[in-house]
Amino acid sequence: MSLSASSLANQPEHDAEGITLTAAGQAALATARAAAQNAAAYATLRAYRSDWQHFLSWCEQTGFQALPAAPATIGAYLASLEQDFAPTTIQRRLAAIAKAHRFGGHPWDSGHRDLQGPLRGVLRRQKRPRKKAGALRLVHIQRLVATCGGDACGVRDRALLLIGFAAALRRSELVALRMVDLSETDDGLALTVASSKTDQIGEGVTIGLPRGAHAATCPVYALRAWRALVRQTTGPVFRKVEARGQIGDRALHPDAVRQILHRRAVLAGFSDEEMQTLSPHGLRAGFITEAYYADVPEADIREHVRHRDPRTTQGYIRTERRLRHSPAGKLGL
Repeated sequence: MSLSASSLANQPEHDAEGITLTAAGQAALATARAAAQNAAAYATLRAYRSDWQHFLSWCEQTGFQALPAAPATIGAYLASLEQDFAPTTIQRRLAAIAKAHRFGGHPWDSGHRDLQGPLRGVLRRQKRPRKKAGALRLVHIQRLVATCGGDACGVRDRALLLIGFAAALRRSELVALRMVDLSETDDGLALTVASSKTDQIGEGVTIGLPRGAHAATCPVYALRAWRALVRQTTGPVFRKVEARGQIGDRALHPDAVRQILHRRAVLAGFSDEEMQTLSPHGLRAGFITEAYYADVPEADIREHVRHRDPRTTQGYIRTERRLRHSPAGKLGL
């Protein structure tokens, strides 16, 4: 006997354990499924919105037209992502650009050679082993901030580097910080990360930053000095500084963090080897490494850097642990 679609729909629904649900149970299950679908859709929408904003900021920075964008413009943008973003992120950003064009009624040719050529090249090269971002240890941070003077760029860069290191922030989180996310207390600074890679629904998390032992590397002091220059209590924390030292109103583009780090590393005299593994992610990796060598419990490190999976944190410190606790070090060589 065959069952039609309508008859199947009328069959009593069961839960995961095979128990027949009442009408109330079925309604509760349907509500849960709808909530899960809405959460997934919201996370996707947030990702697309962030991706489109990244493209807009890049166009503003480079002078290209964003909408409608020429295929060559999109190809150049995709090529610019190669060093710092995973293939899945690059493809999702392309999808966000496509959706924006279609939604606006603009022509879209996903197969255009000026778009597909750079995309294929980037994805092909991404398959090769990539150099892991080097951890920026405390000694590196000291060298970097030593290049930061008392001008607006110097004050901003010192605060950006020290906050990025001490709070173990991703560069997207750094540039997304708003003045309202900061609260200085008697003990230091409470910093709220409104949303992040592992917090797509925007629950937010607050990070505590105590005052440092040394004025030159104190993140709280450095941020206070920058806020005094900005002289605004709203808007983004880290902003563009114009050629004449005028502080703008717009937040830095995420790629500006890489540019600032590279410029300071050159001024600090980093070696060719150090420059090859230099990346904004090194601030986050460096915090984990320094905390490990300072014997901070792994659970506390994981909470501070906001890793959901313990294996992620362990991956950062695995190499350091092998060196620190190698049996070869106990042989008296």
